[in-house]
Amino acid sequence: MEQQLLVDAVNKVMPFGKYAGRKLLYLPEPYLVWFHSKGFPEGKLGEQLALIYEVKLNGLEAMLAPLVKR
Repeated sequence: MEQQLLVDAVNKVMPFGKYAGRKLLYLPEPYLVWFHSKGFPEGKLGEQLALIYEVKLNGLEAMLAPLVKR
């Protein structure tokens, strides 16, 4: 179950804003830090952004890159 949450998060496409259309895993870290300081959106997208923030904070994005579906 947790693995699927991670797969879904790295493959989720940002639906709005400056980086609309970009997969969450490929969002710039400063953008995620900004969300962290201002507050993540409500719901599933906010949870996924928070997860990707933690991934990037811990330097794990290269490890998760193989999970990205083309």
